[in-house]
Amino acid sequence: MAWKKKAVSDEAVNAEELMKKYDRESNVRIWEGVPAKVVRYLCAAFSVYCIWVTLFSTMMPEEKLNLFLGLILIIGYLNYPVSKKHVRPNYIPWYDIVLLVIGAIPFFYCALHAHSIIKLAARVTRDPKMVAMAIIAILSYMELCRRCVGIPILCVVGVLLVYAFTNVRFGKVIYDLFYTTTGIMGTPINVCAKYIVVFIIFGAFLERTGISAFFINLANSIAGASAGGPAKVAVISSALCGMVSGSSVGNTVTTGSVTIPMMKRTGYKPEFAGAVEAAASTGGQIMPPIMGAAAFLMAEYMGIPYGQVALKAILPAVLYFAGIYIAVHLEARKLGLQGIPKEELPRFRALLPKVYLLLPLVVLVWLVATNKHTMQFSAAVAIGITILVGLYNNLVTIATKSQDKSDNLTFAKFFDALEAGAKSCITVAVACAMAGLVAGSVTSTGLASKLITAVVTISGGRIMIALLLTMLCCIVLGMGVPTTANYCIMASTCAPILITIGVPQVAAHFFVFYFGIVADITPPVALAAYAGSAIAKAPPMKTAFNASKLAIAAFIVPYIFAMNPAMLLVDTTTLQVLLVVASSILGIFGVAAGLNGYLFKAIHPVLRILLAAGGLLMMDPTVTTDAIGIVLMAAVILLQYILARKKAAA
Repeated sequence: MAWKKKAVSDEAVNAEELMKKYDRESNVRIWEGVPAKVVRYLCAAFSVYCIWVTLFSTMMPEEKLNLFLGLILIIGYLNYPVSKKHVRPNYIPWYDIVLLVIGAIPFFYCALHAHSIIKLAARVTRDPKMVAMAIIAILSYMELCRRCVGIPILCVVGVLLVYAFTNVRFGKVIYDLFYTTTGIMGTPINVCAKYIVVFIIFGAFLERTGISAFFINLANSIAGASAGGPAKVAVISSALCGMVSGSSVGNTVTTGSVTIPMMKRTGYKPEFAGAVEAAASTGGQIMPPIMGAAAFLMAEYMGIPYGQVALKAILPAVLYFAGIYIAVHLEARKLGLQGIPKEELPRFRALLPKVYLLLPLVVLVWLVATNKHTMQFSAAVAIGITILVGLYNNLVTIATKSQDKSDNLTFAKFFDALEAGAKSCITVAVACAMAGLVAGSVTSTGLASKLITAVVTISGGRIMIALLLTMLCCIVLGMGVPTTANYCIMASTCAPILITIGVPQVAAHFFVFYFGIVADITPPVALAAYAGSAIAKAPPMKTAFNASKLAIAAFIVPYIFAMNPAMLLVDTTTLQVLLVVASSILGIFGVAAGLNGYLFKAIHPVLRILLAAGGLLMMDPTVTTDAIGIVLMAAVILLQYILARKKAAA
């Protein structure tokens, strides 16, 4: 594609370096030759094992989870060095080998002796050897967490562990955290081993069949030629790619290396271009069906089917991306920007023959929606369909004698997908293990009830104050904690508080989930925005503030569905849903226009406030607020139109 070649040649971006700078997961060991093959086959074998376990295993949770944790520890230490300084080809220090071995042994031992340990119950901690193994295993995981996830979550874990050991009997804490399914083997790691791993592997296979490139081409054919087309392409492609990618930084770097240079050449300011990609990529984590792996955890915590979680997430996700799309359109109109010339864009007709690439996603959604099979079975079937689609793609390439074989599924790519799936599982599993320690500490000490009492006392029982305090906690925690772990921690601590003061369960969990995600674009630690600024060569803080403004829906919508959960399809009818959709989209238009300051012409500051206020009222799904909001918005829009016509006539 001409547009793609220009984007790459004009402003070459070292995606690998950016990922290493802004994404801790990318700071990995360098393996070459035979060691590289050993690590590669080990990771591939781990992926195959995970698929086999989810489909056929009859092991007890204590057996399955201990084996899973032990294997994660091994491939984790093989991939993540003690620091960036230790990254050199085929180098692993002796102490890492020691940590790998002594850290994994307790998990494998517990898996082999699961039945006898269960019979012993709390008496297992009377044996000093068993206590020592538990401590070694937990410390080994905490060190691996420091390497691949980061220190902030360790601070949270460390504080809670100290609190637990000083308030509860030592043996009881050790037993709860290591030998039961309420600690390190708690709900987060159980969901990770059961569902998340298979879906991560599915995403890795999808990427290697060319679906990401197909999504970007599709977005270009739809919106590339319109005003400010590249920015709209960034929004659409990030929303589509977000369905299979759970990393906001990774999504920013992957699609941003193409879209950000295009946006800059079109005329967008660098800080705005970087912000568009960062905000859109961060939204990938709220986009059904995968939602950055959090959807599976939400289903488990709330006790509702995964399909319902994905369904309830659709409208908020649509509003999020609609807000960004409207903002970039208004910015393009304000600056008088044009789109990409049509001759440089892929034609929609030319993409139709490749529509079969969507088959795995269609099959997955259908299997989940019918609810006839488990999620892990549905994901495994989708992986099989993806492989068949890749092989069919190979046949099409041969039949058409195409020179472009970049999307062909070769044997090497097959192993790449298995390897990439395993490596992507490491950080998620480690984060889930740490979240399990947090939840276990909270449960053992009864801290949750104390937190509920404290917040209810501070807020005086007023929902809005409690929501504000929870939002601040989520954003601060999210500055250093991955989305999955952030949600697990907040679901164990803050969500019960919101439920206690009257927020519906579904709304409470979605509230903490949303505000954990926006930390990736909220200053001062906005990693996705910083990655976008590096590609755009723009000031990081300016980019982060622009991204926060573009993603305003993510800051407003959670309050709306917390106060009135109709937006999450709770206790509502089809007519109410349609009204909520219409009023919410109009509302987000008003808010976006008010923040942007342009509608037909520049908007007076007073009118901007009225327009934004009208939009906010429209987003509150009640008849009274909708009526007031639409009057305010209609008045401002009509006045702007009249003033613009007069200016044009003059």
